[in-house]
Amino acid sequence: MFTPTGQHQLTAYQESEMGRTSKDKRDVYYRLAKENGWRARSAFKLLQLDEEFQLFQGVKRAVDLCAAPGSWSQVLSQKVGGQSSGQVVAVDLQAMAPLPGVIQIQGDITQALNISTHVLKLGGCFVAKIFRGRDVTLLYSQLRVFFSSVLCAKPKSSRNSSIEAFAVCRGYDPPEGFIPDLTRPLLDHSYDLDFNQLDGPARIIVPFVTCGDLSAYDSDRSYPLDLEDGSEYKYTPPTQPPISPPYQEACKLKKNGQLAKEPLPQEYSFNRADKLPQPLTVPHCHTLLAPKDLQSESYISEAAACQEKQKLA
Repeated sequence: MFTPTGQHQLTAYQESEMGRTSKDKRDVYYRLAKENGWRARSAFKLLQLDEEFQLFQGVKRAVDLCAAPGSWSQVLSQKVGGQSSGQVVAVDLQAMAPLPGVIQIQGDITQALNISTHVLKLGGCFVAKIFRGRDVTLLYSQLRVFFSSVLCAKPKSSRNSSIEAFAVCRGYDPPEGFIPDLTRPLLDHSYDLDFNQLDGPARIIVPFVTCGDLSAYDSDRSYPLDLEDGSEYKYTPPTQPPISPPYQEACKLKKNGQLAKEPLPQEYSFNRADKLPQPLTVPHCHTLLAPKDLQSESYISEAAACQEKQKLA
């Protein structure tokens, strides 16, 4: 085993430092999340949404669906769980490290709006990440049935290069006589047919809000390691690594050199000589031999001529 010493050790250390600090330069919110103890940079998205819409004003109970790795649950535990009667429930199919003041349920959540109609009280809020596209107007119309105010917001910590945004729904007010039913998904049908039937004023323009003031960091810009506030940079490891992520086994095999490409089947193996340019083929000359007693000068002369052609080729 080779152990780097002297200059080799310094070079290896510099390469390691460059690998660890490169993402801190490229993603300032990733760096700030580690320094402030958040499990993921997405915590700043919820904080900036709350700064714009005051989502947690008067809220004593909150449910975080698809909670892993737990950054939004951390924010909820501070904003809601810190109260005397506050309660936070986090649900995700993937295992998540425990959080103080947060009740965790490991289960599958695929119909967030349906769940919300069961747990929200009148006037409650619903926030969901969406991906902007041509069907966002129809989604807005469907959410507008249950909420008095629906906005499409993009926090400053969300990259401009990403099409992600957040549907911020406030004032839960379902239609009269509505009975929540988990067996009937509210958004599970084709958008194309319904949306194409809308015309004129029926195609409501979705209000779009950018969250975070101009002094917030730009998520698409690279920043120096020493920020403008005068604080000296110090590398901070992630607050909470993922628990049993799907890629863990692949990373382990790659680290041990066991993640190799499958060999080509035998029928597809090529000889190097097969790839070289081949000479033009010459019609094969067959030597015709007659029985010894029937051999004549014509047979012998034909065989000799064919042999000469093969030598010239």
